[in-house]
Amino acid sequence: MRLWSVHPKYFDRQALTACWREGLLAQAVIAEPGRGYSRHPQLRRFQETEDPRAAIGDYLSAIVDEADARGYRFAREKIRTTGYRRSLIVNDAQLVYEWQHLLAKLERRSPTVWERWRDLPVPDPHPSFTVVSGPIAEWEKVAAAEVAHGRSSTGRSSRGQQETGT
Repeated sequence: MRLWSVHPKYFDRQALTACWREGLLAQAVIAEPGRGYSRHPQLRRFQETEDPRAAIGDYLSAIVDEADARGYRFAREKIRTTGYRRSLIVNDAQLVYEWQHLLAKLERRSPTVWERWRDLPVPDPHPSFTVVSGPIAEWEKVAAAEVAHGRSSTGRSSRGQQETGT
């Protein structure tokens, strides 16, 4: 499950569709906590709010808004509730980490989309998130290969240059 902190405007069709499906799964798990993925670490950001159902609903609403802007037909009526209207927090290093992860996917499967965004060092966050200074989330599974290439928790190489995922 990947509930991106990155704004959906950067997604290719596959990422937008996958985020919608995984967000709907997250919504079902939040509504019925005994379900399968109830302990998935990415759900914590929503589960720890005062109104987890509305928080995930607002998250999904931004995904549908992007789909609408592209002329796709996602079933907005599947969103059970909205109205949290507060920002969730994402650390800047987490946002950069996710950005590098997304760019790598885009380079492989959607080169045209990758070309459009590859030089952007830091993306806008998903509308549900506000960026604060901090490390990659403790729940994130940072690939050993990335550690071997000298990336720190800030997304910078050991030389202090921003990594681009290329």
